Order: sequence, then C-alpha cells, then structure tokens
Amino acid sequence: MKRDEMRVQIMDTTLRDGEQTPDVAYTPAEKLQIASLLLNDVKVDRIEIASTQVSEGERQGAKSITSWARKNDLISKVEILGYCDGQTSVDWITGVGGKAMNLLLKGSLHHCQTQLGLTPATHRDRAEKTIRYARRKRLAVNVYLEDWSQGVKNSFDYVFAMMRTLTELPVKIVYLADTLGVFSPDDVKRYVGLMVNTWPDTVFEFHAHDDYGLATANCLAAVEVGARGLHTSVNGMGERAGNTRLAEIVAALHDQTGFRTNVEEARLSSLSQMVETFSGKDVAANAPIVGRDVFTQTAGVHADGDAKGDLYETRLAPARFGRTRRYALGKLSGKASLDHNLKNLGIELADSDRELVLQRIIELGDKKHTVVPDDLPYIIADVLKSPTAQLIRIEDYSVEVGRSSVPKAQVCVSFKGRRSEGQATGDGGYDAFMNALKLSVKAFGIAVPRLQDFRVRIPPGGRTGALVETLITWESTNHRDGSFSTLGVDSDQLAAAVIATEKMLNAIATPNGKGSGAKRDKRTSKRRG
Repeated sequence: MKRDEMRVQIMDTTLRDGEQTPDVAYTPAEKLQIASLLLNDVKVDRIEIASTQVSEGERQGAKSITSWARKNDLISKVEILGYCDGQTSVDWITGVGGKAMNLLLKGSLHHCQTQLGLTPATHRDRAEKTIRYARRKRLAVNVYLEDWSQGVKNSFDYVFAMMRTLTELPVKIVYLADTLGVFSPDDVKRYVGLMVNTWPDTVFEFHAHDDYGLATANCLAAVEVGARGLHTSVNGMGERAGNTRLAEIVAALHDQTGFRTNVEEARLSSLSQMVETFSGKDVAANAPIVGRDVFTQTAGVHADGDAKGDLYETRLAPARFGRTRRYALGKLSGKASLDHNLKNLGIELADSDRELVLQRIIELGDKKHTVVPDDLPYIIADVLKSPTAQLIRIEDYSVEVGRSSVPKAQVCVSFKGRRSEGQATGDGGYDAFMNALKLSVKAFGIAVPRLQDFRVRIPPGGRTGALVETLITWESTNHRDGSFSTLGVDSDQLAAAVIATEKMLNAIATPNGKGSGAKRDKRTSKRRG
C-alpha cells in the first residue's frame, strides 16, 4: 500500500451530529472556539459545523465560523449538512459563506419509502437536481447515505441504483453511515469492502455510531477494507450512545494499525475539557485517553513497578496526550505511591514520618476518601503534630443538628483505662460537642482550656469531598506564648475539629504537654499516689 493510502482523513462532526446530544446547544462564540481548536490545534482534516434551516443561532454560528475560516485559509475544511430540498439548503449554505455541502440522502429503501414517501427513482432525481444546483453555486458536494448499513444489508439493489446515479455526478466523497450503530466489525468488513470493491474509483468514508460500544472497532475494520476517512466527535457526543470518540480512534489507529492521521495527540485533552465545559456533559472518569482516571495508578504494586522500571507503562503514555501519570492515595496505597507524590511536591520525609503519613492515608481510605496531592501537606502537618502517646481518646461521639431543634451532643472519652460519658446542648454542633466533652473529662479532673480561635481550610479546587484542615487555638496560662494550637484533618469538618480537640486533651494531660491542664494532671496523680 502506498504511503498516501495509509493516511486516514478525520472529519469531526462535534458541531453538527455531536450537537444532537440531548440538552446540548452551543452559542455561536462557543462553536467558533471549538472549531478553531479542532482545525488549528488538533488539526483534524475537516469539520462539519451545522445543519441548514435549523435556527437563527445556527445561522449566526455558521457565519462566524466560515468568516474566520476564510481569513485563515481554512474554508475548504468546513462542511455543512444540507437536504434534498431543491435550492433551499444550497442557498442557505452559500448565504452563510459555506463552500462545501454534505447532502443527506436515504441509504435504505425502507427510509426512502417510509419517511420520505418517495419512490427510489423520484429520490434519485431530486438528489441529482440538488447536486447540479450546488455545483452551479460552486459548492463542493459530499453525500451521506443515511441508514446505509441496513440498506446495503437488506436492499442492495436500492443502494446499487443510488450509487450508479452518484458516480455520474460531481460528488467528492460518499459517507457510509451506520446511522443506528447496528453493525459489528465483521459486518463492516463485509459491506464496506463490498462498496470499495464495487466502486473502486469512489472515495468512501465511514460514519459510525456507538450503540453497541463498537464504534472504534468498526472504524478500524472500515479502514482495513478501504475506507479513506472516518467521522468522529469530541468525547463521543451525539444522539443515543453517540458517535466515534475522536481521541479513542486516533490512538487506536496509531497504535493498533499501520494507518496514520494528521491529528496532534497532545492537544486532545484540552479539546475534550473545552467541549465538556461548553456542553455541560461530563466525561466519564475512565474514558480512554481523556478520562480523569485513565493515567492514575491506584494499587501500590503498580506504583512500585513503575518506580522499579516502568513495568506498567504502555504506548498510551500520558505525556503523549499532554497529561501526567498520577498515583492515587487511599487504602490500596503503598510506599511507592506516597513516594511518587512526595517527590512531585518536593517533600522529603524521614522513614518513620512517612510510615505515619501512609497509615493516616489508609485510615482515610477506609472512610472512602481518596487523597489527592493537594491533600498531602494537610495530612503531613496533621500527622507530624500529633502526640506520640495518646492518654486520652474520644472513643465515640454523636452530634444532632436540625433547622428547628436545639443542637445536642453525646461524647464518650477514655483515660487510663477509665471511660466517661457526657451529654449536653449548645448554640451549634461543635459548641454542643464541647459542652458534652467538658462534662465527660470532669470525672478525670481535667479542665478544658478556653477556645481562642477556630480556623478551617480546604484545598483549592472546589471538591465537596476535599480534606478539611481545622486549626484550633487554645488559651493556656502556662505556655510561653499564652496559647497553643492543635490541628485536625479529615474529610468531614466536624470530625476534623474533633481530632484537633482530642490532640488538645492529650497535650494538657501529657506530662510534657503545653496546656495548663498538664501540671494539674501531675498534681492530681501525686495526690492519688
């Protein structure tokens, strides 16, 4: 096969077929941004930007793109869908400055007779008149055979007659549409191969839908038997299960076949994010190439293997797509996962401190909290400021807060093998907790210092499940600064405050503690002795 024959054209239809995704509509400005990124940055070969006669917004969006494309010498790469409606679609396209029409024809006898109510001969006649009028208006013409996959299978005579007409007309490319996504790769090989072998001088492109999750496999099959181009949409946008995913098919072509495209792989992720934002349709976290989690190692054994020799790397390297490898932190994490993240943050820890940090990460993982790199400084600060010995433990607590009820709390505390419980109300959830705590520790002769300051911090990014860092400052007449602070970190704000409070109790109860209660505890111990 010649070098040129190994090059596959990519026509992206995000702005036409992709906009048929339920609840999606782009503004003209958004359409222009997506078109620019597709052609200038990602470098797909062509884009389909609109359907004729849809709305004034569609007209304005098409005008802005064609105007921009002419100024940048890209107008030949911009296509608009039109219909067999005499002069109407052609005039609409020329009116917005378009230079290429993708004419929608029926590719199956069933669609022709049932939806259009026409005989095949009448439909072919109307197609010929529309195409000849378009050429007089100097439009390039490509043809969609809608529902071709079922037509070629169930009414080949109809398809044969339509192709005989089209080969006698000035048509550049014929688009073979698996409109309902019903084909398997074997079907594609058989019937696309049939079309290519029957009309070897015609350029065919394949238009897949993903109803069975086979769009990428079907596209690979199509190019193997002679299709010269494929149609895609960013993030697989489109009706029902959507169209072929741009990033997925480009990577598959490059890695699984000898075919090549002109697409710049490193720009695919930024394009995906833009379409996700404009469309309001989230990309699945595990979507190949562009999903949030696809370059994330979670198991510690995988992080260890990468550290020892890139054992879990493949040709799908994140840097190839403008991304980086990430190592998730949670209950499955190991030392290697933590080390990768510490290295990226420029943080060094002693082995003993690293073990404490890893244990805290695993504890959070058991609470179904996934730690991200932004959380690490919080956890490190929390762990390294924890007392080495815990004389006092808050064994259990419950806090009830309602819109029309007084906050109340119940707390159970253990100290040197003894347990004590307290119940109280308060002006808020934490206030009720503190009042109950004071009653609990009173049995141990411990006086809780006065709260001086209470600060909450959450890592940037707006994640509702982000770790919360709570820093509480306590009044202490014995500390040289007149006060001391304790830090708590958890995915729940109240839990973080409870952790900081427990540290305060240990600080004042430990012989070397900072708070005023530390000496008081020593005196109590002597009296008991």
